[in-house]
Amino acid sequence: MAKNNKALHIAGKIIAPGTDTRINIETTQLYTNNPVHMPIRVFHGKEKGPILLVCAAIHGDELVGIEAIRRLMQDPRLKNICGTLIAVPIVNHLAFIHRSRYLPDRRDLNRFFPGIETGSLASRIAHKFMTEVVEHATHIIDLHTAGVHRTNFPQIRTNIDDAENLAMAKAFGLPMVLNSELIEGSLRYSAGQLGKHAITYEGGEALRLREDYIKPALQGVINVMAYLGMLKDAESPPLLVPTIANSTLWVRADADGMLNNEVALGAHVKQGQLLGTINDPMGDMSHRILSPINGIVVGAATIPLVHQGEALYHIASFRKVSSVAQKIDDLRTFIETQ
Repeated sequence: MAKNNKALHIAGKIIAPGTDTRINIETTQLYTNNPVHMPIRVFHGKEKGPILLVCAAIHGDELVGIEAIRRLMQDPRLKNICGTLIAVPIVNHLAFIHRSRYLPDRRDLNRFFPGIETGSLASRIAHKFMTEVVEHATHIIDLHTAGVHRTNFPQIRTNIDDAENLAMAKAFGLPMVLNSELIEGSLRYSAGQLGKHAITYEGGEALRLREDYIKPALQGVINVMAYLGMLKDAESPPLLVPTIANSTLWVRADADGMLNNEVALGAHVKQGQLLGTINDPMGDMSHRILSPINGIVVGAATIPLVHQGEALYHIASFRKVSSVAQKIDDLRTFIETQ
């Protein structure tokens, strides 16, 4: 027999079981003395279960996760969930309103967790998010895109040494999981220090909304909720059984110039295969970029103007690349038919 849920206390508010509650958490103030709020929405089920935090826009120019969470909050099944969903579409409002990855002081919020109440602007916002929101969660899905002028093929990044992290990553249902090192100061690192289970979705590019990145993010969150037993009578099996990458590497430019790209994001490439060519505008130089390994292109630069040393192609290595390539085709079919 299911156990009844208890009231939840977030940011000074008491949230009763069986309610859908909106809360504005003040994170900082503008120099005009106007407060800046972080709106969150809490779907607190009548029955006890996991507390899942789904958040986006820790980097203010990453929009895919915001749209995925907006659509998630419209799902009628959330009215009768087991456990609790805490939805935070925009964590970093100051960066969001400036269409920037960074806060106004040029700091990356995802390097300042868990934060300090009396620290820098980034540290204070991180501390507020950790103490008012993250500490309540048992599981976390953090939605991201690539940085500016780059794009990522849909993927999950997590520390697979944590069995529950790996289970969540598999349940998400993407073709590949990257065993990603924990970076001190990141949300995922700080959440892990508190015993929370956390995975990161990466898909798409900054300041862009595309269905082929939004749909996998939304379906993946729903898949994880089904795995956690939060959705009653859910028929949401994982879309795919993912393959875990052995390693990844960035292929960098050995010359300056304009890049003529030869491979698509998500492409299966072989060692020695031509990825692109860098040409100088005067036509005196042409430099071929070859893949150093067999793998899948999971990330790439999006503008053709490159400097020597710039990261151009992110390639993941797998024991059996062909099986991953087939799963990528399956994912594309899913996106096209939804």
